[in-house]
Amino acid sequence: MSNIVVPELGESVVEARIARWLKKPGDRVEVGEAVVELETEKIDLEVSAEKGGVIASIARQEGDDVKIGELLAVVDESAAAAAPAAAPEPKAAAKPAAEASNGSANGSPADDARATPTARRVAKDHDVNLGTVQGSGSAGRVMKQDVQAALAGPAEKAAAKPAAVAAKAPAPDASPAPAAAKPAGIPAGSRGETRVRMTKRRETIARRLVEAQHNAAMLTTFNEVDMTAVMALRERQKESFKKRYGINLGIASFFVKAAVAALKAFPQLNAEIQGNEIVYKPYYDIGMAVGAEGGLVVPVLRNTETMAFAAVETAIREYAKKAADSTLTLEDLAGGTFTITNGGVFGSLLSTPILNPPQVAILGLHKIQDRAVAVGGQVVIRPMMYVALSYDHRIVDGREAVQFLVKIKEFIEDPGHLLLES
Repeated sequence: MSNIVVPELGESVVEARIARWLKKPGDRVEVGEAVVELETEKIDLEVSAEKGGVIASIARQEGDDVKIGELLAVVDESAAAAAPAAAPEPKAAAKPAAEASNGSANGSPADDARATPTARRVAKDHDVNLGTVQGSGSAGRVMKQDVQAALAGPAEKAAAKPAAVAAKAPAPDASPAPAAAKPAGIPAGSRGETRVRMTKRRETIARRLVEAQHNAAMLTTFNEVDMTAVMALRERQKESFKKRYGINLGIASFFVKAAVAALKAFPQLNAEIQGNEIVYKPYYDIGMAVGAEGGLVVPVLRNTETMAFAAVETAIREYAKKAADSTLTLEDLAGGTFTITNGGVFGSLLSTPILNPPQVAILGLHKIQDRAVAVGGQVVIRPMMYVALSYDHRIVDGREAVQFLVKIKEFIEDPGHLLLES
């Protein structure tokens, strides 16, 4: 007998939730084959069998919260246990075919493999055959929104059917009596409520945001940045940059490099509090907040002080793609000394970002918008961006926070300074 237990889940992650069992008691499992999907506060992951055999028993059920090292299932490695498993195999093979004919979410193993864990759960809950869903992720990977889109078609048909039946109904059914019985002020249609348990990630996001507000003396300072110079530089260099590196030159790399230069000038913003001590970090691991399918995630660019603009742009795009495909790893999300979040991609003009503990500062970027500003005694139209810096006042004074943000503004408005700092 061998045990399948909850593996190490990564830095600071001690608990997971059982999202879905991929095997059931009596099923045969090969070495390295996925047995169960776990949902953590950061990512979803599959736990595989270390030894082949037959699933003898399952210790915990879907929806249960489990900790590192806890027993999930027992695998019987003996040949005696493997032999009976071969007999029911034809029935097991017939099951997916029968389910497929009924529109089941189970589909074939290949269909399951090309779908994200969240997409598989939605498909299972709504009885959708994954083999009929067209994926929008990389390499045709089926995402949650793809399953939801597939659900929309049948839902519209279902809604249309009662309408057609009602149109053919006899006159007595069309009497005003039922309408008279409806309470005044209640809109037509369903008013039912849906109660859904929070995902592990959403629970963690909620808890950490409240903790950040309760445990830190958080303040936010604002400034505005004239993006004219950066946008002009991007316009001049976009073709040669893409030709040389194969990627577009975005604005994120400018802010990453500006943040590194400003953090060098104000090291307390690249520190953290541990007990009654301040821990200063001589390296600059910048977290880039990404709005993913299951909630906000913050993959980390490591040693950004050594990265060129092209390396930063490449890493950001790779992380964005992995976030969209739900393929981020715990290593991608571990650590970080400072965070940048860009609400501007969603149209936000101004916001106050919340700290990402144990970090003591976070830079918020926003939408670039043409505004009338005074330049050299004249009113001109310039592409402007509001920027916000939230910081922990316990170790960062207002003076340093304001000067830090001014330093960011100076670097962006005159990108040549970044070349001298790099």
